Amino acid sequence: MTSSATETGRTAQVPGHRPFATGWTIFAAIMLIAGGTMAIFQGIAGITKDSLIVVTRHYVYSMNTTGWGVIHLILGIVVLLAGVALFSGATWARVAGVIVAALGMIANFLWLPYYPFWAIVLIAIDAFVIWALCVGTTRKEV
Repeated sequence: MTSSATETGRTAQVPGHRPFATGWTIFAAIMLIAGGTMAIFQGIAGITKDSLIVVTRHYVYSMNTTGWGVIHLILGIVVLLAGVALFSGATWARVAGVIVAALGMIANFLWLPYYPFWAIVLIAIDAFVIWALCVGTTRKEV
């Protein structure tokens, strides 16, 4: 916000353009970066160490753990990049953040039988991100 003189001599706050994000958008950016980093580690673990992943039987969405690892690795990189883009405060970055967080929720829901606790943590992070990005920013007019 910038100030300007009015006719009565008082200064009034005039809303100005902010080059960076503030408030809940910063929170969402940090959470996306953290969630993206965790998804990257999840993907690397799925690709390199198949013995770390518990594979259950008779699951509708069963897939090779290496395949899941590649999906989580790619999605984690995209989520991380969306989190970095959110620091600009651009509307397209907010929309992209909601979309990749929703995709992350879906991927982690399908990942539940393999690592339930890890998947639930990442689903919760994505839910907080979507909420923070949908809250939006409000400006008070003087």
